Amino acid sequence: MRIATLALILFAVSKSAAQDSTYVLKVHCLYGSKTAKKFKETEGKWFGGKLGGHVGIENEPDQILNFLPHGKFHVFGKKYDRHSTFRIHSHHSFYALFGGSPDSVKKAIFYIPVTTHQKRIMDSISYAYINDTPYDYAFFGMRCGAATYEILGQLGIVEDYSITKTSRKIFYPRKLRKRLFRKAKSNSWHVDEIAGSKKRKWDKG
Repeated sequence: MRIATLALILFAVSKSAAQDSTYVLKVHCLYGSKTAKKFKETEGKWFGGKLGGHVGIENEPDQILNFLPHGKFHVFGKKYDRHSTFRIHSHHSFYALFGGSPDSVKKAIFYIPVTTHQKRIMDSISYAYINDTPYDYAFFGMRCGAATYEILGQLGIVEDYSITKTSRKIFYPRKLRKRLFRKAKSNSWHVDEIAGSKKRKWDKG
């Protein structure tokens, strides 16, 4: 009986440890920018300028889930006419979305520890959103920063808001970055920060 009881205890401890295993999600932030005066002839314009940029979540190695427009660009979000898509990009293709060399862009990468349960939720979200995008992409609506925040909210990493409130509060990527920098400081998350080329004027914060 004692041997059987010990075996059950060890199994329970092992199962509990497995459930509490830590994974790491990486939130990739490509900063917005505009061309520096001296390089206007060689550097192209970027969508959104300094307040633009892009954001995505790396759930599996070299696979960044990110939210993009697809089709006609809407000023206001349309519930039943969604011109949007979630895509998976490699590191190289994610940081090359606006043109130029991925090694020359300004970026911040947040390393966020998550539990097995949170990882499973992220797996489910990724699969579901790639197959059926849940909202439209619009200027006054959900865009990359808000979409990333919405997913992090479902994981319990940030405060969970309604879609309308999320799109209003995370109007552009800097709004998300600032929140993540504060969370990183209070939770001791590792953050990689890479300065961009001097050929462009980069957003701050």
